[in-house]
Amino acid sequence: SYAMMNPGGEAELTAAVREAVNRLVADATAEAGIAAEDILNATFVGNPIMHHLLLGIDPVELGGAPFALATNRAQTLWASEIGLAVNPDARVYFLPCIAGHVGADAAGVILSETPYLSDETVLIVDVGTNAEIVLGNRERILAASSPTGPAFEGAQIICGQRAAPGAIERVRIDPETLEARIKVIGCDLWSDEPGFEEAAGETGVTGICGSGIIEALAEMYLAGLIRPDGTIDGGLGGRTDRLQAEDRTFSYRLYKAGERDIRIYQVDVRAIQLAKAALYAGARLLMDRMGIAAPERIVLAGAFGTHIEPKYAMILGMIPDCALDKVASAGNAAGTGARIALLNQAARDEIEQVVRGIEKVETAVEPEFQRHFVDAMALPHATADYPHLSRQVTLPARLADDGAAAESAGRRGRRRRR
Repeated sequence: SYAMMNPGGEAELTAAVREAVNRLVADATAEAGIAAEDILNATFVGNPIMHHLLLGIDPVELGGAPFALATNRAQTLWASEIGLAVNPDARVYFLPCIAGHVGADAAGVILSETPYLSDETVLIVDVGTNAEIVLGNRERILAASSPTGPAFEGAQIICGQRAAPGAIERVRIDPETLEARIKVIGCDLWSDEPGFEEAAGETGVTGICGSGIIEALAEMYLAGLIRPDGTIDGGLGGRTDRLQAEDRTFSYRLYKAGERDIRIYQVDVRAIQLAKAALYAGARLLMDRMGIAAPERIVLAGAFGTHIEPKYAMILGMIPDCALDKVASAGNAAGTGARIALLNQAARDEIEQVVRGIEKVETAVEPEFQRHFVDAMALPHATADYPHLSRQVTLPARLADDGAAAESAGRRGRRRRR
């Protein structure tokens, strides 16, 4: 948007991105104890905007429909051409972007996870402000992006924060007493264990990060504190003093940190509902296109996927039903793919060929996306069954009017988003 609103803005952004990359190069070479001039090869992956800016390509076309890439081919050039502070004669390789919102980072994930070699149908989800979603097997690969926003990263959450020492990352709620216990980053003890306050004293309890908000909402749902339509049930106030009226809604106290309560508010629940509904709807579109009811395996990629427990993602309906032992975290799969491409010329040829055959699905223009989105506002979903999950977890009964409630929640949430 900066480049669209400011003439010459793309050049400023390119300079800023290249400067940031060169700072990272300086930090990495200093840590490794080597000279930057000794670097003779480099590979890059990233979302389409960062990819274009680093290459010096105007990204304005990516800012509006049809979200067209300037290039969907891999790029190889000299380091000096992009001002990379390594040996000027180093060769720099950029993995190909896939679509307007599905970047070279997704290509790196695909190269790392190789769904194109799998007999099983694999769903790969890399969650960020835009979730990149890949579904496929050795016969066929589809890709899409879905606008999840930053809620999964702790943003748009009243007590939210990034994952850092002091952030709540784990939550358990007793369904009988409705009492909560928490774990924070940087402390091995749960809050109900002796010595917790002393052990967490250095950082304190400062907020709640992405994995913590997912677990908190899932545990609240299992305990009956959140209804299937996503509303916090204030009628349980007689059983716990953790519930508090907030005008026409309610909030739930996770932890009292000194004079400050760390709470889950109704607007927090709605933010996660909007994000998870967009994520599920994107995956559902690909499953419809593939002609399957559910994937045989699910991979959660990226920093968020590393820290989230798959069971809780499924309880909220972020991902479709699947055997829990078939859901795995891939960590920084995009980075792994970049390393593979750095060291293996054959792998570069392989991913370029795979990307050329990927079927792109643009969620923004798919008429079914809105229907899937509305159904996915409910917890875990208004209509989809979760048989594998139900064998592991006792889910609350689905209400007969969940679909209407979810549609109403979706309308309210979309009005706030605008």
